[in-house]
Amino acid sequence: MPVTDEMVCFSLYSAARATTQAYRALLAPWGLTYPQYLVLAALWLDGEQTIGSLGEVMRLDSGTLSPLVRRLEQAGLVARSRSREDERVVIVTLTEKGRELRSEVAPIHSRITAISGLHDDDHRRALIAELHDITDRLQQATIDLGSARPGDAR
Repeated sequence: MPVTDEMVCFSLYSAARATTQAYRALLAPWGLTYPQYLVLAALWLDGEQTIGSLGEVMRLDSGTLSPLVRRLEQAGLVARSRSREDERVVIVTLTEKGRELRSEVAPIHSRITAISGLHDDDHRRALIAELHDITDRLQQATIDLGSARPGDAR
């Protein structure tokens, strides 16, 4: 058995990569990337959002998210506007074309769930909760390690 079979990090990496590849194949007919799909899904589920709130949902900084949203805007799927209360805040809303796309593209997550063998809702929810916990722990560790001074015991 390869040593990588015993490494949680390798299993998470492999699963994330396989998920992205499956989404890429399923989203290809619409010319969407997986991150673009995630932005659209957030907007379909929660309505208009600021770049900041989308960044929190997707765990991306605005420097990564803004070009992604710009490409969605160029495709006519979303519109960006400045907040009237604070011009520094950019609000992202779905266009009619973006709303219409939902009926075609949103069911892809169900196909991924089925392909993954996650038919049982309790198992799916438990896996999601465990992955969220791992993500939160690793992000906190990264923050903690980033604030440690050189020479501190790690």
